[in-house]
Formats: sequence, C-alpha cells, structure tokens
Amino acid sequence: MIDRQISDATGALSQLAGEARRDADVKAYRAVVADVLAELAGAGRHVTVDSAGRLLTRRMREPAFAPVLSAVPGGHAAAIRGVLSEVGSYRRGARSPAVNLPTLIRIALLAQVDLLWWGHLPEYQTDADVFGATELLHLEPLRRDDMLLFDYRLQPMTLLGRAARSAERRAAPARSPRTAGLRFPCGRAELVVVLNQIAAEFAAVAPRGTPRLWITSLTRSVAHQQHLRGLGYAALLPSAHCVGYAADLEMAWFRRFGADQILRALLVERQNAGEINVIEEGQAWHVCVRPGTGRALRLIPEQIPRS
Repeated sequence: MIDRQISDATGALSQLAGEARRDADVKAYRAVVADVLAELAGAGRHVTVDSAGRLLTRRMREPAFAPVLSAVPGGHAAAIRGVLSEVGSYRRGARSPAVNLPTLIRIALLAQVDLLWWGHLPEYQTDADVFGATELLHLEPLRRDDMLLFDYRLQPMTLLGRAARSAERRAAPARSPRTAGLRFPCGRAELVVVLNQIAAEFAAVAPRGTPRLWITSLTRSVAHQQHLRGLGYAALLPSAHCVGYAADLEMAWFRRFGADQILRALLVERQNAGEINVIEEGQAWHVCVRPGTGRALRLIPEQIPRS
C-alpha cells in the first residue's frame, strides 16, 4: 500500500515537473517568436513573401524553436513547412485579421502552441461531424437556463434572416459587434468553463454599463475553415477551432465602453499563468485553453463582487 502511494506521488510529481517544463518551453517559444517579429519589423517595407520565407527558414531551425515545434504533430520539419505554406499563400484581404505579412507570420507561429496542446486530436471534417459530436457542450440550452455569463448571436442561415441582420446593423450599428455570429454554438466543456470565468472577471472590473463578454466564434469544421480561407480570412489549418478547444473574443467593440484594455489585461494574465494561448487578431482575439484547464470546475464560477 505504501509502495503504491509512493509510486502514485512520484508519478504525480513527475507529471507536474513535465507540465512546468512544458510551460517554460511555451514561454521561451513566445519570446523567440517576438524576436523574429522584431527582426521582420526591422526590415521595414522590404518584407516580401520570399524574404520572409528565407528569414523563417533560417530562424525556425534554431534550437530555441525545437522544444515546441518538435512536439507538434509531424515534428519540427512539418511545422516549418506548415508556416512557410501559409506565408507562401498569403493574400492580403479586407476580411482577414492578417493586415500584412508580419501579422500573418505572428498568427501562424503562435498557433503552433495550440497544435502543441491539441494537434493530436482528430479534427471535425464536416459540419455534420460538429453537430453530431457528443463530446461538445451545446450552448443554446445553457443560454436558455441562464448558465452562460457571456453573449453571442447565431449566424442567420436563411436569406430572410441575413436581410433582417443587415437591417438591424443599419438601424443600430453600435448595439452589438459587427460579426456574422456563431455557425456552431458549441465547444468543449473546459473551454466553456474558462469563458465563463473570464466573463465573470470582466464583468467585475469593467466600467459600469459595459456589455458582457462577447464570443464571435467557437468550434468550426475543417470544411467551414476552408470556406473561410476561400473568402479571404486567415483561417489556418490545422486549427484548435476544429477540435473544439478555441474561441474568438470580440475586442474592438469594447473600446467604446473603455473596457478593451481591461479585457486585454485579463487575457494576458491568464496566458502568463499558463492557462490559455492568446493570439491578437485585430477585432477579435483568439483564445485556446491549455490541457487540464477548466476541468473539475464549476460551469458558473463564484461571482466576483464589483469594487
């Protein structure tokens, strides 16, 4: 019995040590990504697809990238090929958060952390796969039961619905974020728990009158991700959205309430604590939960009193 307890304790300590080491690897990875972006910024207007490709080929082979990139599916070489493929196919578009090539590179490099955590999972290939996934938590019943502390709206699926949405935007353009809405209102339970936690913290510290946290995107199928790419969005593949562990949070809309910097600080704080991966994408910020975060926790957290 004692031997088993010692073995269990040793195993638990080893797991904690491994997680701490992996957290340190992720922090170091973000630092070297920042250094690469600084080198790109130093090139000024001379960044082209070819020059960026050469720089990334050189820098991503450095040992500092290895702890993260060697652990993503396919390994270090596959990660380099994936990022270079995104760079090679870059097309600037009005709909894309990648307003320039360095922005796309930042998104693609930081997305490797998502793949480190969840890239081993099979992606939902079709819309039917998403709707039929029993491991996903569906939001509409939770919203009806007042169990969600954040807001979202559904994407209209008919011509009449899209016309009504367009008329609403013209009549009251500032009432809600300018976003298509959720096509798939579902996500992994851990993600929904963490979003509720962030929403509760945001409500407690945001200026009075600030609306609730707003989610612009959750789970997507690979087919839908490819559709978004075709429309000009920076919808990377593979993606944590396609396994249910990522969400996009509205950011720009909260400027009118003086709350965007507060939300930014909350997200960065959780990232620094090792709970989420955050990627700034302009109007919305991408959030992916770390394995183990949000488990065995209340769906609705204890309410934080306003100061």
